[in-house]
Amino acid sequence: MSIPMPAVAASGRHTGMFVAFEGGDGAGKSTQVRLLAAALERAGRAVLVTRQPGGTALGAQVRDLVLHGDHVSPRAEALLYAADKAHHVDTVIVPALARGEIVVTDRYVDSSIAYQGAGRDLGGEEITALQRWAVDGLLPDLTIVLDVSPGTGRERRGAVEDRLEAEGDDFHAAVREHFLALAAADPAHYLVVDAQLPPEEIHHRVVAAIESAWAPGVATATRVPL
Repeated sequence: MSIPMPAVAASGRHTGMFVAFEGGDGAGKSTQVRLLAAALERAGRAVLVTRQPGGTALGAQVRDLVLHGDHVSPRAEALLYAADKAHHVDTVIVPALARGEIVVTDRYVDSSIAYQGAGRDLGGEEITALQRWAVDGLLPDLTIVLDVSPGTGRERRGAVEDRLEAEGDDFHAAVREHFLALAAADPAHYLVVDAQLPPEEIHHRVVAAIESAWAPGVATATRVPL
């Protein structure tokens, strides 16, 4: 397999590539992030792996507050996630993309849109506007949604759950539906994969999607086999 490395990304804002993994809790995002990063590194690409929240020192504190701390009101939760993303993008993601690196993140703006907008019922449009302002409009070149049912996600997570994971099936069903709606609205920049497929099969589909992620006519450098 090979992957195109553009001189100018489809977004027009950087020379690297920005890939986000999204999906419900228990979907297997961490596994797929690890597999993709390893494949890219074997191909000689410079890769930055990160996550949200938690990809910075500030993000680690936010993560502890929103996932493991005492009760946080829904609006405060949304604002904390937005603050984490603003700092994360400015200090980690944008500099890496400017260096031409491939950034692979475990969660990005769609998680907040789905969890706080739909799950917390704060409104998808409102949370979308907040998140996009926080990241200064920087969106992934490709978002992979690992689709998992609430029941399967719960079985995979086991007994140990954080504040969001511990929410009921209705909450997680709303989150899942919103992820799928986001993907359906912009199929050129999304890949939806059944999270119950074998991990290697999911990985192959991810790599194939990355290979075709760049818009026609975008200048590309050498294609590096994965």
